[in-house]
Amino acid sequence: MSGFISGNTIQGLIDKGELVIRPLLDSSQVTNIGVDFRLGCNFLVSTQGREAFINTSLNDEFGEGHRDIKMFFQETRRQLGETFILYPNQTVLASSLEYVKLPNDYLLTLYMRSSYSRLGLTVSTTVQPGYCGCLSIELTNNNNNPINLTVGARIFQGVFLISNESSNYFDNKRKYICSVRPEPSAALNDEDISVLAKLWKKKNNR
Repeated sequence: MSGFISGNTIQGLIDKGELVIRPLLDSSQVTNIGVDFRLGCNFLVSTQGREAFINTSLNDEFGEGHRDIKMFFQETRRQLGETFILYPNQTVLASSLEYVKLPNDYLLTLYMRSSYSRLGLTVSTTVQPGYCGCLSIELTNNNNNPINLTVGARIFQGVFLISNESSNYFDNKRKYICSVRPEPSAALNDEDISVLAKLWKKKNNR
């Protein structure tokens, strides 16, 4: 990877249609070093159910079967300008208001804007070259106080890095493709989870 690209280069890619970011409600969202993204309208809120934990293992150490990870999240939606309260130590799955289509030779890294980092909010996500869809983010409140967020506000930013080699996002099998709403974890779909479950069963005569 080489260095990040400037705002002028980003705007040029947008103007030529090589980079898609829609809607851009304000031209000032393209900054000197990246793009400010807005908080979207859809959320997946973690909920405490009857299960003792979220199971990301396929072995039967704690009994056969497991609850679908989706069941640990409740979907909710807000309109632009409405607010969403994020409670202390709570993690909420959200997405950008903007739909993005990256070129095959650009990587996007997401960070919280400093004004929101100072409130104790964190986000750290890498978006691979060629990705299309809204940007999925995992918002965590590390503050001791609830934080009331405005839907549509520019709360996180993206920095673009150019890759030394072009790649097609769709050449490989993907768990998350062209999502326009936040999706729960698909960790159980990882191939190594199946391999490790078989190894565990063999070692424990299951």
